[in-house]
Amino acid sequence: MTDETNKEGEGTASPKTDFPDRLSMDPRSPHFDQELLEKGVGIRFNGVEKVNVEEYCLSEGWIRIAAGKSRDRHGNPMTIKLKGKVEPFWYADQQKEG
Repeated sequence: MTDETNKEGEGTASPKTDFPDRLSMDPRSPHFDQELLEKGVGIRFNGVEKVNVEEYCLSEGWIRIAAGKSRDRHGNPMTIKLKGKVEPFWYADQQKEG
């Protein structure tokens, strides 16, 4: 009985629990995780897939995206913080659907 429950819940609960609450592309950040990034993490923000996300936070509902080609004085991309619905996904899962 518990095996069946786990299989049913696997499709709905698994994707959300596989992702950390916060993930960054910057290697200097404490929220950087090379292994997850190599697996191919994608972000849907308010239903639209974004390709220029620098960092996200699920619990607070925001993403940081690069602001064009602008750079700060240290050479890092300038970012803008946008608030909304953040949905991480694996690129491998998206390829199976499409």
